[in-house]
Amino acid sequence: MAAQVQSNVTAPDTQVRRSPAEDEPPPRDACGVFGIYGAGVDAARITYFGLYALQHRGQESAGIATSDGEQMRFYKQMGLVSQVFTEDVLRQLEGHIACGHNRYSTTGGSRPENAQPVFWDGDPSTGSRPTGAGPAGSGEALGRIFVAHNGNLVNSHLLRRRLEERGATFRTTTDSEVIAALIATAPGQTWAERVVASMPRMIGSFSLVMLTRHQLIGARDPLGNRPLCIGRRDHAWLLASESCALDTVGAQFYREVEPGEVVVIDEHGVSSHRAPVDTSRRALCLFEYIYIARPDSVIDNRLVQEARYKMGRELAREHPVDADLVIGVPMGAIPAAHGYAEESNLPYRDGLVHNRYIHRTFIQPDASMRRASARLKYNPLPEVLMGKRVVVVDDSIVRGTTQEQIAGMLRRAGAREVHLRICRRRSSTRASWV
Repeated sequence: MAAQVQSNVTAPDTQVRRSPAEDEPPPRDACGVFGIYGAGVDAARITYFGLYALQHRGQESAGIATSDGEQMRFYKQMGLVSQVFTEDVLRQLEGHIACGHNRYSTTGGSRPENAQPVFWDGDPSTGSRPTGAGPAGSGEALGRIFVAHNGNLVNSHLLRRRLEERGATFRTTTDSEVIAALIATAPGQTWAERVVASMPRMIGSFSLVMLTRHQLIGARDPLGNRPLCIGRRDHAWLLASESCALDTVGAQFYREVEPGEVVVIDEHGVSSHRAPVDTSRRALCLFEYIYIARPDSVIDNRLVQEARYKMGRELAREHPVDADLVIGVPMGAIPAAHGYAEESNLPYRDGLVHNRYIHRTFIQPDASMRRASARLKYNPLPEVLMGKRVVVVDDSIVRGTTQEQIAGMLRRAGAREVHLRICRRRSSTRASWV
């Protein structure tokens, strides 16, 4: 049975009414967002490959919304990009504008209705009706807006409560839908004006890629906490969480979206708008460099691979150890391990084999599942480790499940000593099993 792509005419009206406190979703701020605007391009297909390149940022669900200038269509489901989108689905997602999303989650709110992009219908230009149910009073409704969000609002409960007091009814339990509702009901004659007007009310981290009938819009929080960049491919413009997605679809990195900036892409090209927010303090997420981003991405004008290598060298200077060899925990810690080995004048060896089909273990909702996944994720090489004093460089500790499993694996494989070194951008952690 063919999958049904939903359009702006057939969008479901089923609404999930839950208190924000019910089944509270934890912060989920490592999602991937992607968008493209280009006359004559197959926007959905390019977005598919862009999301595929950003799969490391979220593995819970995927979605794409498109517009051909008249009709808007969307499709989203639980699962990986390759599982969600078939050839039949992509053919139905017609249009030269698209936005897409990969979702990351932990224990709460893992439901199909929370998949993104989320949508909201815009109010008349007076911004007086929170539900956006149709024309009322003066002004003309702007239509529907789809929002793909990477980040986490810390004041989403307050915003949601105020919108509900004004008559809004939410379909999901996400802060992303709160953002969509806030923008759709903000004052302004254009979508750009409404996004600019909404940004001072959104407290937290966010990179947004938004689709309207005629435009692709991007926005980044005032701290620049979540990454967002602009790319160019022939006559098309693109937005992506990381530059690696631009490389995958044959686009060139143009620049990063500045903190507090709103960019609008339409038939006239790219225009920039500044929100009335304080951008004097910058706070790019530390985990982008040490864990989340792909090593071939450029973030804040730094190649992630090189940043991780330099972190490893600094880690060796801060926490040296008398050992025989250095190994890295695949895959994110490999560059740091190389840096540690070079700075320490120790040989680097591959001591762990990574099962590429096991995804990040700390997103598993159950402790027993996390332990099982960690055991399946790596396999030690006894011939490399037997009788050796080993320095193990890892990029981060979230719950510690993986490090506990790795230490046991290495000892059972014959390592005489195991010295754990955790790499961070400005600080580091050490532990030893002797």
